Amino acid sequence: MDVNFKRYGLYLIRWQLSTPILAGVLYLLAGLGALTATIIANLIGGLIFFWVDRFIFTSQALAAQWEVREEVRCVDCGTVARGYRLVRAKNYDKTDDPAPEFRCEACSKKKSEELKRRGVQH
Repeated sequence: MDVNFKRYGLYLIRWQLSTPILAGVLYLLAGLGALTATIIANLIGGLIFFWVDRFIFTSQALAAQWEVREEVRCVDCGTVARGYRLVRAKNYDKTDDPAPEFRCEACSKKKSEELKRRGVQH
């Protein structure tokens, strides 16, 4: 699943969860008038949901982590080019790999497809 699609899905879920919270604040502040209660509820929502949105849109936990190096020899085809390796993704962690394997762009795409078939999401 695409990382941006995951982030967007989490954002939509967060948006729906904010509704009952803000409705509760509006209910409690109804005596202040609709405009004042709405302004205060939106300020409270901003104080709460800024941090949630920040996590959704900046968290590395939701994104695959890649390492890119220039002028490496592709482990698959032997071409010397810009090399890519997936370091971490869901169900996959090669953070402490003592012998990291870099691939050229073409071989990296092939390896990515292989990993997708094995259930590694990146």
